[in-house]
Amino acid sequence: MPAKPSLPSPALYGRPISISAVAEQAGVSIATVSRVINASKPVSADTRGRVEAAVAALGYRSNPFARGLTRGESRLLLVLVPDFANPFYSETIKGVESVVRRHGYSIVLGGAPDARGPEQPSLDAVYNRLVDGVISLANFQDLQPLIKDLPNLPWVACSEFIEDSGLPHASIDHGQAALDAVQYLINRGHRRIALLGADETYLWARQRHTGYEAALKRANLTLDPQLVRVARGTDYSFGMEAAGALLALEAPPSAVFAVSDTLAIGAIKAFRRAGRRVPEDIAVVGFDNIPLSQVFEPALTTIAQPMFELGAAAARMLLERLAGGQPESRTLQHALVVRESA
Repeated sequence: MPAKPSLPSPALYGRPISISAVAEQAGVSIATVSRVINASKPVSADTRGRVEAAVAALGYRSNPFARGLTRGESRLLLVLVPDFANPFYSETIKGVESVVRRHGYSIVLGGAPDARGPEQPSLDAVYNRLVDGVISLANFQDLQPLIKDLPNLPWVACSEFIEDSGLPHASIDHGQAALDAVQYLINRGHRRIALLGADETYLWARQRHTGYEAALKRANLTLDPQLVRVARGTDYSFGMEAAGALLALEAPPSAVFAVSDTLAIGAIKAFRRAGRRVPEDIAVVGFDNIPLSQVFEPALTTIAQPMFELGAAAARMLLERLAGGQPESRTLQHALVVRESA
């Protein structure tokens, strides 16, 4: 495939050219561009030619500071975040920053890569070795090619991880936490309990779904597939949308377990708009204990994740890796916080 037609180079206007711009111009991945520029791995003659042509057309110059980082430190750590709007991630990032700052490091935030979409320009920092290590809250399935390309760059996972991957992680027991939430609803007398789930390419979403089913099975309750709704995202609006589908059932649930507080709050809004009282007509339990859950009306019963502590634990693990250590993964404690919604 020929390289894309060249456009006027941003370098003519004093703007630096990124490695991702070269990748787009050449029609290859930024990993491939990195291999050509750094001669780190062999590539085909055709691919090398396309990359070199893109480099020439755009006026790309590799960063001498980045090259020097292989012999030193940038004192920068990258935090990969799947959704900047989700309050869970902002609280976790605060925990990361609180630890690394005391050790003379700063953090940079990057959008998480998506194996189903284009590569993120923010990953230039990784491929150019502008950071000393990475804390990832992202879907680890999407990250595996990147980790394989950069085996010597220290990584730590936070909340989302791959079991038996060998990479240290800080998380909670999502399955047990979900079981505790659903068991609470069962103990309150509910028998038709719905699940508002999320994208199950994420481990935490799969584990919370598993915990939901385990609680029903333990109570000898029949699993009704109609009561399981996977939202199109975790924003409040998607919670409203999924809750609306539950209300349309001939036999709607008496309670809902949502795998995030944002989905739970969206669901409560949809129920109230439909004239349903929470918790009198339908009870709702969320997950995360984001700050809004305390002040929302009705205040949300939820599973509290130690968000700040998760970020801090991941940061300490990464610092230990940078110092040559081999930290063990940590499972932090969750708690059921009972408020007004259930």
